[in-house]
Amino acid sequence: MRSGPLSHLRIVEFEAIGPVPFCGMLLSDLGADVIRIDGPRSRSGGGARDVTGRGRRSISLDLKSPEGLETCLRLIEKADALIEGYRPGVLERLGLGPDVVHARAPRLVYGRMTGWGQTGPLAHAAGHDLNYVALTGALWATGRKGEPPAPALNLIGDYGGGALYLAFGLLAAVIHARATGQGQVIDAAMTDGTASLTSMFWGMQAAGVWSHERDANLLDGGAHFYDCYETADGGWVSIGSIEPQFYALLRQKAGLDGPEWDAQMDRAAWPDLSERLAAIIRTKTRDEWTALMEGTDVCFAPVLSWQEAARHPHNVARGTFVEVEGVTQPAPAPRFSATPGAITGPAPRPGQHTEEILTSWGITPASVQVA
Repeated sequence: MRSGPLSHLRIVEFEAIGPVPFCGMLLSDLGADVIRIDGPRSRSGGGARDVTGRGRRSISLDLKSPEGLETCLRLIEKADALIEGYRPGVLERLGLGPDVVHARAPRLVYGRMTGWGQTGPLAHAAGHDLNYVALTGALWATGRKGEPPAPALNLIGDYGGGALYLAFGLLAAVIHARATGQGQVIDAAMTDGTASLTSMFWGMQAAGVWSHERDANLLDGGAHFYDCYETADGGWVSIGSIEPQFYALLRQKAGLDGPEWDAQMDRAAWPDLSERLAAIIRTKTRDEWTALMEGTDVCFAPVLSWQEAARHPHNVARGTFVEVEGVTQPAPAPRFSATPGAITGPAPRPGQHTEEILTSWGITPASVQVA
């Protein structure tokens, strides 16, 4: 039995990499019945190590065969939504484009995830997270002055500007479809989502409080009170004492007594104060600073490795990380008081649940052909 606020939602997910499986994981964690369609030559390995593949079932179909295509359409007819991450036009050429699908399933929400979007000069070009983030200005703004822009893993484009916006748009469209009976296409582009994530900074630029120079602003490491500092033992700590009362506590805890620390928002003083604070932080180990500041209103946290994060008392108390078949991984998020989500199992092998899916979705297995 599935649990969670989306337990009455049925999703068809076409095999993909990056943001699509992450979106499928989020939906599954919150209870949706996510069916992944794998091809005969699927790249999905399955198993507990495929963390973003967790919680769904897999059916193997040859979409280039008439029988496989018809089976896919019959599944889609019974779904609330589908999600796919092919380049524009791929599913149309297979006979699974929005026009064909909506003719048979008018209420369906058709979620499309790409880097550049379904339209525009770059729509058919290859790319990855780094490229999409670069095109929006977000990459240009990250990193230290005089150094190359710093890639933020694939968290900004693939997941933040991609999967989360796809999930948000898909659920909004499902609400609309249930109220009106009308499905629609969600064109979720990582460039669009990433640009949306930078909205605050466009406002700050317009207000004249955000410099075009990197490492010179409130939130990019330019301010001495909002940055990461190396400790005596080679560890790192993060300090985010923006508000005056938090900054005052930082001064107290770190012994920042001189008058030079008074003008917190004097940008001209930030480089010098950053160097001074860095020297002070290097006088203690990471654990010593943690004992002094963690849990206070300094706005402080030690910079932890993946393994340390899973063991931190706060994360342990909240169950932020769980173990599935010996693999530590993040638990479902966010949390619901009445309908908590859950991980229903590790990633499936391609085609592992073919007959089970067909039966549970009301399709006679003997009447279809699978890969």
